[in-house]
Amino acid sequence: MNPMFYFLLALTAVLVVTASPGEPVRDINGDIIFDGSYYVLPRIFGPAGGGLTLSPRGGNNCPLYIGQEYSEVKRGIPVRFSDWRTKVAFVPESTNLNIEMDVKATICVQSTYWYVPAPDMVFEAAFIAAGPKPSNDFFQIKKIEDSIGGYKIVFCFNGEDCVDVGIFVDKHGVRRLALASTPFEVVFVRASETKTSSKPIMSII
Repeated sequence: MNPMFYFLLALTAVLVVTASPGEPVRDINGDIIFDGSYYVLPRIFGPAGGGLTLSPRGGNNCPLYIGQEYSEVKRGIPVRFSDWRTKVAFVPESTNLNIEMDVKATICVQSTYWYVPAPDMVFEAAFIAAGPKPSNDFFQIKKIEDSIGGYKIVFCFNGEDCVDVGIFVDKHGVRRLALASTPFEVVFVRASETKTSSKPIMSII
């Protein structure tokens, strides 16, 4: 056989493997997540808190950071997933993507994509902030393989080296998303369009 044939066959196999999407991410009802807005909630209901919100920190109004509601009955602000590169309609597991808080406006007058700011020695951890869409760093959603089910979110530097996103309680008692050794285990609940906030977000935290 022509050596070029084997080269093309091997190249095709590599492209098929690299282009294969992960399994679809599913919401709490088992429905595949294609598009739309979803609340991110603890996978075990109880004193672990509620959904996600936005709040400033360190005495500055901006940027806003991703926090967690104190009460388990508060779903907070939903998110949207975007920019996964596999050519599928559904949100795939273990694939680089962007996450954005689904809110119409904030006091910072900028977009609300998740990103990790440059380290600051004043802060206790690498917190997740909301702002312009990152160009090189991404997040991934990974399934938790146990009898309960659910997912965890990881942050991937340059789209490769990934670290779990967990909950960090700062010195003021505020629960925030941050890079951590223990993941924040979550489920996704579809949000109706009528419940998506259209009010500017501002917090006194």
